[in-house]
Amino acid sequence: MTTTTQPFQLTLTEAARAIADKSLSPVELTDSVLSRISAVEPEISAYATVTADAARAAAREAEREIAAGRGRGPLHGIPVGVKDLIDTAGVATAAGSRVRAGRVPDTDAAVMARLRAAGAVLVGKTHTHEFAYGTITPQTRNPWSTGHVPGGSSGGSAAAVAAGAATFALGTDTGGSIRIPAALTGVVGLKPTFGLVSRQGVAPLSWSLDHVGPITRSVRDTATVLAALAGPDDPRETAAPYGDGQQPQDYGRDLGRDLRGLRVGVPVNFFFDRVQPEVEEAVRHAIDALTALGATAVPVQIPMAEYVHAAQWGLLVPEATAYHQETLRAVPELYSEDVRLLLEAGEFMPATDYIRAQRARTLMRDGWHELLADVDVVAAPTVTSTAARADEPMLHWADGSEEPVSESYVRLSAPANLTGLPSLSVPVGRDAQGLPIGMQLIGRPLEEATLIRVGGAYEQAHRPAPELALL
Repeated sequence: MTTTTQPFQLTLTEAARAIADKSLSPVELTDSVLSRISAVEPEISAYATVTADAARAAAREAEREIAAGRGRGPLHGIPVGVKDLIDTAGVATAAGSRVRAGRVPDTDAAVMARLRAAGAVLVGKTHTHEFAYGTITPQTRNPWSTGHVPGGSSGGSAAAVAAGAATFALGTDTGGSIRIPAALTGVVGLKPTFGLVSRQGVAPLSWSLDHVGPITRSVRDTATVLAALAGPDDPRETAAPYGDGQQPQDYGRDLGRDLRGLRVGVPVNFFFDRVQPEVEEAVRHAIDALTALGATAVPVQIPMAEYVHAAQWGLLVPEATAYHQETLRAVPELYSEDVRLLLEAGEFMPATDYIRAQRARTLMRDGWHELLADVDVVAAPTVTSTAARADEPMLHWADGSEEPVSESYVRLSAPANLTGLPSLSVPVGRDAQGLPIGMQLIGRPLEEATLIRVGGAYEQAHRPAPELALL
């Protein structure tokens, strides 16, 4: 570690290595991250709660354990920010809503328990769009340009990681809520295979679409965190078609390999429709970079693309309303207006529409399985555009049409939620304003290691030193 590098600037991998070789202590790292939070919070507001005292105590305990030869692995002593949707014992978890103001859970969510067992240090709870029902996280600002949104609903987690206010973070993803803010803030975000990571103890938005996953600064960091998080979902929550019972593995085992023999699907429909030109250019250049590393580009047709929007909302809206129905009827005034209107709309959706959406999802999943029999991954833009201004409700396209920001942001990420397939977003450039651009890689069920191999190869060749915002 050089004298010009502050501990908060380190990636998880770098910090873990420094802790292991005794050139950095968990206390020094945690103090640096907490100081960084104090410095940037007035500008970005990434955190709902900062747990400074508890974090320092946990860091001191980690330092004692490591000194005594009881190290727990690469997350031991590493600061993490956790989305305010995820239960943390003894720490307020309000899901960004007045409905749950002052709620302090007695137990940890399964993912939080896994992080604590691995020795991670909780530095705070990050802001979310209320109950994760949105794509901009209105409390938070993008650290690359504070007049712009960070994306949502895991915008607080992504902004914290992008600004060095957390070494890594956890988010949730129902229609893109890990990958959207990761793309808009220039960090790495993974939505794992449905069921690979437990959702027990996480406030649901839509039971059949929700996922929990990591937000990090590098692809290698993502592999490390996923190994700690992966494990059977709680069967009481909902059946998982892929990951339930799957045991964790070394997801970074193929990092460093070239891409010879890999086939990368390049969509000829849907994913490049109504996309900001700078986003399309950056992603196509990134795909060219993958072929230069040995992969073969294969044109692919996205199945049932015209039904993605209807199927996504046909499932999400009634499931969200079902969860909130009792509270919505009792205290509707405690919900923010945008979320309340969406929840009320769910009261009027016929059961037949929900059943049709379920059927469409089954057909869509089958179509994607056929597509992925011929290619190893599909590469496409994560989001249609870079970060919108905070006061910009609509995106305007070259053909004269316009689209609500919320609908546009979820448009390209929703297919992986509907199908339950894993999807990794990696930074691949900036627009003329300096705002980040993301490329997503979608793969076969439980083949996160392949996504990490491909994303890591691109990162090593073209983005070897992740940048922090607001430096």
